[in-house]
Amino acid sequence: MVSTRLKDYIFTSESVSEGHPDKICDQISDAIVDAFLKEDPHSRCGIETLATTNRVVIAGEVRGPESMTEGRIVDIARNVIKEIGYEQGGFHWQKAQIENILHAQSVDIAVGVDAAGEKDEGAGDQGIMFGYACKETEEFMPAPIYYSHRILEALSKKWHKREIPLGPDAKSQISLIYKNGKPVGASNVVVSIQHPEEVSLKQVKDIVIPVIKSVLPEGWMPSADHIYVNPTGRFVIGGPDSDCGLTGRKIIVDTYGGAAPHGGGAFSGKDPTKVDRSAAYAARYLAKNVVASGLAENCTMQLAYAIGVSKPLAVYVDTHGTGKVDEEVIAKELQELVNLSPRGIREHLQLNRPIYRRTAAYGHFGRKPEADGGFSWERLDLVESLKRLG
Repeated sequence: MVSTRLKDYIFTSESVSEGHPDKICDQISDAIVDAFLKEDPHSRCGIETLATTNRVVIAGEVRGPESMTEGRIVDIARNVIKEIGYEQGGFHWQKAQIENILHAQSVDIAVGVDAAGEKDEGAGDQGIMFGYACKETEEFMPAPIYYSHRILEALSKKWHKREIPLGPDAKSQISLIYKNGKPVGASNVVVSIQHPEEVSLKQVKDIVIPVIKSVLPEGWMPSADHIYVNPTGRFVIGGPDSDCGLTGRKIIVDTYGGAAPHGGGAFSGKDPTKVDRSAAYAARYLAKNVVASGLAENCTMQLAYAIGVSKPLAVYVDTHGTGKVDEEVIAKELQELVNLSPRGIREHLQLNRPIYRRTAAYGHFGRKPEADGGFSWERLDLVESLKRLG
């Protein structure tokens, strides 16, 4: 986590596009979760995907409706690959061999998690989850990860519209200069993006550099010799044909770009009874509302759980010396405003909905709440209640 003691420093974060091998796997896993939840909102999923040269393997544990057949799951995976845009020799939505080896959820896990009699629904696993918010951007996100995402999103939109002759696999990285704790410009920007054989490095640069400039705030562009576009000079072979992909291997890209702690648990492929996902969303929701209410400039939340236990074992708030109210007072108020049991989080944020595939590329946080309940953890509906503490 970035030290609150430093005032002048350079901090770097990276992002990857939806065509990155690991992100393909995240999207397949979450598309399957969405399909289960659409059929039965109480489905249980722990889905892992592997992708390599023209092959995809789907594994893990599920509990849900019989309508989610093996063939249907394979079709979902194939459609995700098609929508991302892979029609390449080494990875093609029609030609890839897709193997589904999902199995039923362990009865030992089900006994610990399910509500029964006087027992409330328990956490799906032990673990610690973090949430973070700051005032570096209007979305209350750290600026390096926010702008890394936005560069790749802008390139992706152009690629999907066939406005640029590039490919779906891409990575970005931004190093931002901080003065007195505030970002003031970029010292370096790196973008690597797949391209056809016939497209030259100069052509790639002529496409990418204007996009970088359009995304960064005015005056933030580094000098030309500190903008690195395809620094190896060639990126023709991409996607799972060049590098094996796995679900859950981009957890820092998914969250705060390293500007805040991470509990270690991945999100994609998991239904919302699993606190790796739901409690991390809740922690972001709480931290964002604390900062948006003016109680602090920065806020880190930590929640801790034990498998089968409904209440969090601990709730920790750190405002990094920027708080206007004692952190224990904030923590107590947050627990009164939101039931932080797994069931309480799911109900408060309405997480038992098919809203997850859209989270699996360009970050789970810093997005706009959507009409169908997507990104509900980005709402600011606790702000007025929290302001009364100030």
